[in-house]
Amino acid sequence: MCGVIGIYSRQQVSLDLYESMLMLQHRGQDSAGIVSCELNEKCQSDYKRSRLHRHRARGLVRDVFTEEHVANLTGNAGIGHVRYPTAGAYSRHEVQPFYINSPYGIAMAHNGNLLNNEQLIKESFSTDKRNIYTDCDSEVLINILTHGLLSNRTLMPVTPKDIFAAVTHVHERCQGAYAAVALLAGIGLLAFRDPFAIRPLILGQRETEQGTEYMVASESVALDLLSYRIVKDLDAGEAIFIDHRGVLHSHMCAPQAQRRSCIFEYVYFSRPDSIIDDVHVHKARMRMGSALAKKIKSEWGNHDVDVVIPIPDTSRTAALKIASGLHTKYREGFIKNRYIGRTFIMAGHAPRDRSVRYKLNPLSTEFKDKNVLLVDDSIVRGTTSRQIVQMARDAGARKVYFASTSPAIRHPNVYGIDMRSYAELIAHNKSSQQVCDEIKADRLIYQNLDELVAAVKYGNRRLKQFDCSMFDGQYCPGHEVNEQYFANLQEARGQQAGLYQLA
Repeated sequence: MCGVIGIYSRQQVSLDLYESMLMLQHRGQDSAGIVSCELNEKCQSDYKRSRLHRHRARGLVRDVFTEEHVANLTGNAGIGHVRYPTAGAYSRHEVQPFYINSPYGIAMAHNGNLLNNEQLIKESFSTDKRNIYTDCDSEVLINILTHGLLSNRTLMPVTPKDIFAAVTHVHERCQGAYAAVALLAGIGLLAFRDPFAIRPLILGQRETEQGTEYMVASESVALDLLSYRIVKDLDAGEAIFIDHRGVLHSHMCAPQAQRRSCIFEYVYFSRPDSIIDDVHVHKARMRMGSALAKKIKSEWGNHDVDVVIPIPDTSRTAALKIASGLHTKYREGFIKNRYIGRTFIMAGHAPRDRSVRYKLNPLSTEFKDKNVLLVDDSIVRGTTSRQIVQMARDAGARKVYFASTSPAIRHPNVYGIDMRSYAELIAHNKSSQQVCDEIKADRLIYQNLDELVAAVKYGNRRLKQFDCSMFDGQYCPGHEVNEQYFANLQEARGQQAGLYQLA
């Protein structure tokens, strides 16, 4: 999962990019990068004005960029990216945005995962005559877009029609999830979403004395910070292009598109103050908590829960509604260290295991001699859940129950979330009781999938389907997700692990 930003402004844009990337830091903590350039009438006649300026490195946004870096990223248009990798390696060579010099100078930032990445790499070399230097699917995506541009025309001026034809070319060749922003030097700012709209991308605008400014971002919180008004979420298969005059063009580049937003965005990844596809994340999580409280009362009417305690931060909203629905006390039982990253995003089990103790510290007064219901957004590998249950017992809890506001994750996610192996999922081929035994809880309650979907889509007529593949194993139509795909993925991961050890 990553975060992307694209801004067309009437003034220097780098500080706005930097500040908005801070708002998306929760979506990726491995690396950050910005590319900027001049995008106006003057850059059409002066090649120096249309140069791309780039800075990127591994680390958090605040560590990657200094005041000098921000000042040197000149121009009124730019794109930004925060990354945690699910494809490719944890390498400085794969920090986004990526850049290609020909035909015009193009930079791209991407959130998602291409399922047919290996096939596309082979095609790029043998058919397109383009070399791919990393294993990162974002480099593949920018090369496919570039090939589409060259296939349609090679001469200036480039028209919106040419741009949209290139995006159609991407949709025809690429399988998977992708929300992308691209900067074409001196030409314009492009943003597009895959034909299933799996990963989020939202458009905003603001009016200034100099004229209209536009912004696209993975989440609405980035728009809020800079006072951009929400215009719309990009539709499935839609692309928008803002030319050098600041004129917005839009086009549906995948006629057979059908929206299937990733439901895990609402469960875990997105900030509660975000609006994703017209759904307020905070309200969706409140409804998740209310639904789970009803399930607990239905299946466990004589419960003996003394206190409901959330596992910070994403489960807090739901836990409040569960406590209210059960007429039980709500307490904050874990103090969170704000300087430790999200453990789910961390690479490898060893650092993830260590970080749980660094990240959370229990308040023994809230646990001692009580029957505690811990609430979390999900159980993926079970490592964190098991440790937290033990922490509650060590703090003096009599019994420790566990509630997940999402259903059991039994299938890999192939669309940009780092859970792409059956072996990594504690609930795969296991009953709820078996999972309960493994995390050493006294009782485990999962959310029903139907209730989760209802909680997210409540009152929203546009959202008819979601990608729930991690729960039900139903991947998007036309995507070749099968046993061979997972076998190839495991082999590739094994080779990467060997490279890490050698390094």
